[in-house]
Amino acid sequence: MREIPDPGFAGDVGAADDGLAAALAAYDADPTGPGRYAACLAALGGSRLVVPVVAVLGESETGPDGLVRDKSADMAAVLLQRPDGARALLAFTGTDALARWDPEARPVPVPVRTAAQAALQEEAAALLVDLAGPVRVAVEGDDLAALAAGWRLVRLPADEGADAGGFGWIGPAPE
Repeated sequence: MREIPDPGFAGDVGAADDGLAAALAAYDADPTGPGRYAACLAALGGSRLVVPVVAVLGESETGPDGLVRDKSADMAAVLLQRPDGARALLAFTGTDALARWDPEARPVPVPVRTAAQAALQEEAAALLVDLAGPVRVAVEGDDLAALAAGWRLVRLPADEGADAGGFGWIGPAPE
């Protein structure tokens, strides 16, 4: 008998990570507050996201009764496109947030690194987290590239006489 390898989410019930939810709520309360966006990135770094997968009609045929029938379908991750052409890969903090957007979408749990890599592979400009709320955040540019490369944003300890709340990127361990 073949064994299916553990994808790393055994026991996951689809709920949003508490630390990530708290960081997003603080960001929502004051998006321009010092360190709010950085705190979201730090919380995202070690999180599991849910990427929606939907069925896309591949081929269809018309039967003898004149009704059109699906002949094949493909499963695809969802990209959102702005009027200027920039695209974003959708991801959600949990199945509740996904269901607010589309109750029919199938949740695929992935590490944030995998979601960020998929966004870049699809030539998306952003990873858009929780499109339908409760709090929406877009990760773009260098931040998206850093997450895709396995880097994590961490809160730095405060030095004597320095303000607390600084952040810095740390790279992945060499393989």
